[in-house]
Amino acid sequence: MSARIPKTVREALAERRATDALRALVPVEGVDLCSNDYLGISRELAKLVPCLAAVRVEGVLGATGSRLVSGTTARHEEIESLLAKFHQSEAALLLGSGYEANLGLLGSLGSRHCTILYDELVHASMRDGIRLSSARSYSFRHNDLDDLSKKMAQARGDCFIAVESVYSMDGDCAPLVELCELCERHGAHLVVDEAHGTGVFGAKGEGLVQSLGLQTRVFARVHTFGKAVGYRGAVIVGTHQLREYLVNFARPFIYSTAFDLVSLWYVETAYTLMINAVTQRAALAELIAAYHSLAGEFSSLETLQTRSPIQAVIVPTNRAVVGVERALAQEGIFAKAIRSPTVPAGRERIRLCLHSFNTQDDLRRVFDVLSRAVRSEVAHG
Repeated sequence: MSARIPKTVREALAERRATDALRALVPVEGVDLCSNDYLGISRELAKLVPCLAAVRVEGVLGATGSRLVSGTTARHEEIESLLAKFHQSEAALLLGSGYEANLGLLGSLGSRHCTILYDELVHASMRDGIRLSSARSYSFRHNDLDDLSKKMAQARGDCFIAVESVYSMDGDCAPLVELCELCERHGAHLVVDEAHGTGVFGAKGEGLVQSLGLQTRVFARVHTFGKAVGYRGAVIVGTHQLREYLVNFARPFIYSTAFDLVSLWYVETAYTLMINAVTQRAALAELIAAYHSLAGEFSSLETLQTRSPIQAVIVPTNRAVVGVERALAQEGIFAKAIRSPTVPAGRERIRLCLHSFNTQDDLRRVFDVLSRAVRSEVAHG
């Protein structure tokens, strides 16, 4: 006999269904235009599974506890040193996911005498971390330096500015040079989530901050492994003092089980593949240019065109955008409908994540199907 379902649970699910906002888990089997595997590295890692038999593991294979109890090994410190060197920072600290990294970093920063200002479009993980912090927090209009400057002038105590290098829903980039200059004028500290910049920007995939030569001007960066790196986990890079502070105050780090040694092997291997993915980055850049060209041909579609792999086609209303997603899936094309309230009402969209392994023929087919499906949804609207 199943347990009784609380009224709040039933009502919340019913509301999602009524507004076409209910999420579901669906396997991706077809043309992949929804994953974050921009360089196809997860596919390369799958080929290396047999190599695990040859991996030399010293001591315990599994994880035995948190890093502060029994989970730290020489291998953990070696990988963190390699990541710090690659990202041109003093130190690095591994965490289990990008979510944990943002939660731990922003949740531990500042006291009630400090201020956190964040772009209104930052990821939910940054928002959740800010909620955990005891610092005062205020949003500023997306990429609006004037709005940010006004709020920085009113900030009290240490002031932290939280942004993404590449925004996950719109695919546009933060004005990092100007943000660094603004922070330096106001004595503020810039925190950059490089989730969608890692692997894509920079000659070796270092991220947008390093590609602009700003690494010494940014207080903290979060590089996640679950996007272009093709695996899972994350690393926070910054000064030695920042690392020491996080080890002592970042609750997701303190109370989470450490990476096991096999996962460390995968992280190192994935980074090696990412660094050497020169051909894949070039192919991705060509595909982004092809997307922009096709968007011009299909001018009846409202498109968001960016220099990142994240593109989008606007399809207002949850009902219509879900209908377009289904039409694409019926053609073996997997792209996700992004519904309100994740994006503002009226700006619902089909989010297209481009990859080095997609083809220009794939893109043309996508635009053909999108054009027909959007016309159909408008006709039945």
